[in-house]
Amino acid sequence: MTKPSLPELLHAAVTAVGGTERPGQVAMTEAVAGAIDDNAHLLVQAGTGTGKSLGYLVPALAHGERVVVATATLALQRQLVERDLPRTVEALHPLLRRRPEFAMLKGRSNYLCLHRLHEGVPQDEEDGLFDQFEAAAPTSKLGKDLLRMRDWADETETGDRDDLTPGVSDRAWGQVSVSSRECLGASKCAYGAECFAEAARERAKLADVVVTNHALLAIDAIEGAPVLPPHEVLIVDEAHELVSRVTGVATGELSPGQVNRAVRRAAKLVNEKVADELQTAAESFERLMELALPGRLEEVPEDLGYALMALRDAARNVISAIGSTRDKSVQDEDAVRKQALAAVESIHGVAERIANGSEYDVVWCERHDRYGASLRVAPLSVSGLLREKLFTDRSVVLTSATLKLGGDFNGVGASLGLSPEGTEGEDVPVWKGLDVGSPFDYPKQGILYVARQLATPGRQGSRGDMMDELAELVEAAGGRTLGLFSSMRAAKEAAEELRGRLGMPILLQGEETLGELIKSFAADPRTCLFGTLSLWQGVDVPGPSCQLVVMDRIPFPRPDDPLMSARQKAVEEAGGNGFMAVAATHAALLMAQGAGRLVRAMGDRGVVAVLDPRLANARYGSYLRASLPDFWYTTDRNQVRRSLAAINAAAEAEGK
Repeated sequence: MTKPSLPELLHAAVTAVGGTERPGQVAMTEAVAGAIDDNAHLLVQAGTGTGKSLGYLVPALAHGERVVVATATLALQRQLVERDLPRTVEALHPLLRRRPEFAMLKGRSNYLCLHRLHEGVPQDEEDGLFDQFEAAAPTSKLGKDLLRMRDWADETETGDRDDLTPGVSDRAWGQVSVSSRECLGASKCAYGAECFAEAARERAKLADVVVTNHALLAIDAIEGAPVLPPHEVLIVDEAHELVSRVTGVATGELSPGQVNRAVRRAAKLVNEKVADELQTAAESFERLMELALPGRLEEVPEDLGYALMALRDAARNVISAIGSTRDKSVQDEDAVRKQALAAVESIHGVAERIANGSEYDVVWCERHDRYGASLRVAPLSVSGLLREKLFTDRSVVLTSATLKLGGDFNGVGASLGLSPEGTEGEDVPVWKGLDVGSPFDYPKQGILYVARQLATPGRQGSRGDMMDELAELVEAAGGRTLGLFSSMRAAKEAAEELRGRLGMPILLQGEETLGELIKSFAADPRTCLFGTLSLWQGVDVPGPSCQLVVMDRIPFPRPDDPLMSARQKAVEEAGGNGFMAVAATHAALLMAQGAGRLVRAMGDRGVVAVLDPRLANARYGSYLRASLPDFWYTTDRNQVRRSLAAINAAAEAEGK
């Protein structure tokens, strides 16, 4: 029996999902298969419409050994598990003469905890919370959600939060879920044999392809306790998001509210002296945080340092005391103990990390109107961590529509801990970069317009000339506009201004769920949708509803962003160009993602308008433009208005 060829397998898979085979997809499939066979590392840029999911799933399924696929967004995870993998497995089964298994695996807090559901949540008396199923008024939203989740628990096979429709608030879900630190462990839990999280882990151990998220991949790499099953191949989709997700997992936070909750949870489990010590340290910390100013702490002030050391030492004593005392008067003591330990261990870990200090960490203070002040600590860079933990003992394929910035892969490669492409040496992972292009004809389908005549945007103040330009562009396009703004304030100002000027619906992020906003935006071509950076990667509206994508300014990080400015300074101190390595790379990725919203299908036409003259005038402008799709480029405002009007007229003539 001859082994089926890769082209045969790809053809069968593409036919099964009702797609069209593309040259870029074929090139990607061959490159991924080659990297897997050679135990090598590969970065693949695959533009929108390439069909990159099949470009890596087909060689992964053909490989025969376990493959982990990590993605950034829930939408892609669901697409893989509910659509692409079932159809592809079905199509390849006759050719492979086996039926590859696949499974989804998430962090423990994403699954319903049966112990929490049936035994209740260990509550702090001061919280004023209630027994969720008896005292909860059935008329309250929380009470109704909790009762609905109890019914759902009897029906669901997965216990996965994302399978609960409609969804529930974080507060409601928190009543029926636990973190990995709070979990009693299957062997100690009365519900261990039925546990949804344990069942998901068991399914993953038996699967050929395990679909997970970047956060769980980061936890698996950083914390040393494996949560993913052993695997030979790792495929990271939406790889442009990986550094930011890993940074998030490696970031610690310490706030007075969090410390006070830990004190209350521990108080009933330890002797009075130990509890009082933690209470005193918490009060000291809280007093200092009331006066703390937001911003980076290059050195921790002496009084804050003492408060953190007191907090660390008191937390350590509580941890020891909780481990050695048992109190029969505490109901469901094991769960109460686990929850208290998790809270105090978190306090101890972050307080120790900040108090000890490290040249590899950045510490800063944040202040929120609602939550008060908190301390945060994050790694200056995750590149060394990724180089050491990600690229050893397995083949790694990273793919995204936006990995090639300024014309090459080296910027993204450096952020992942990779040396320039082709570099060889001891402990340097060797890798290749491949751009398989896109099936779209970008120069014919889209225009990149830079409003060169506008004033350079400053940090403060409204931009009257920008508002005029925006209104004229939206009017010429007949609506059909996705507005991507650098801040929520800017998005709100623009929405209010244009609602007053133009007789067309302007939707604003935050006024409805993102799903509802996108549905309304797609349904009526005259509608515009305005939002912030978080919208840039989540909107997929092919067709005439989105024919103008506007960016108000180049999305550089804020100059007072503690982590970004620290990273920039570190590059400069090492002799590099901090602005290009950090700020320009950050902006290029976001702009590439934003511009990618315009052309989503073969028939799409439109304009990406950047209302920031620096993209045309500044020295770094060419680097940023080279990171965007290869649209036809102009700074001629009259030409763009004529083009938008013509595109709008053509869509209207077709009744769209």
